[in-house]
Amino acid sequence: MCFILCQTSVFSQARFNEISKAGQDDKLLSYGFFLAAHTNYFRLKYSDAFMDNTGNAANVESIVPVYTPGFSLGFLGILRLHDQLNLMFTPKIGFYEFKTDVNYFNTPTSNSGEINSAVRTETYISEATMVEFPLLFKYKAQRFNNSRMFFTAGGSMMFRTKEQEEADIEALVTTGRDFTLDVGIGFDMYFKYFKFSPEVRFSHGMMNLYRPETSNAGFRDLISDIRRKSITLYLHFQ
Repeated sequence: MCFILCQTSVFSQARFNEISKAGQDDKLLSYGFFLAAHTNYFRLKYSDAFMDNTGNAANVESIVPVYTPGFSLGFLGILRLHDQLNLMFTPKIGFYEFKTDVNYFNTPTSNSGEINSAVRTETYISEATMVEFPLLFKYKAQRFNNSRMFFTAGGSMMFRTKEQEEADIEALVTTGRDFTLDVGIGFDMYFKYFKFSPEVRFSHGMMNLYRPETSNAGFRDLISDIRRKSITLYLHFQ
């Protein structure tokens, strides 16, 4: 009985320490695909007109972007520069929805002109399908058994598929192009037939997307700057 237990223990240790050859990192070029889920919102800045509390500003209590979920999918193209450094090109299609709550002061409720302190909220939604071209460096730690930690950093060009004329009918109007800076952290996990790499990535838009000339006249002068921000969970398969 003891002999059987010892044999089982030795076999288990061997299996645990077995190095998987799936998704070998010594290839010059390798490929894969990924699925991703993200939460995104507009980072918004008020204009000086909002602080004046006159005109439209007297009717608006606040403008609040809301975190909204979405998803994307794409392909991996990886160039090996070093055992611990790769260059990744990951073209993808992303499906985005941006929600913004505009809180308005209620109108007077009596002949005395008193204003109810409560506010009413109107939610404005901007939907966009984006074609994105991220180019990132991937720095990997030393491999330990069948896993290794990695960091990513780079940038991405984004193009909206919807024409600007169609976007101009929305209440809160943005332009169709952006450039983002991206940083992420994740793990490579090696299985028998493939490599699985979950990653969390943070993206910060660098361009002011706001188009006040075609936005809702009730609040358009109260905003000076809109930029995209997102947090994305990637599931890479290679």
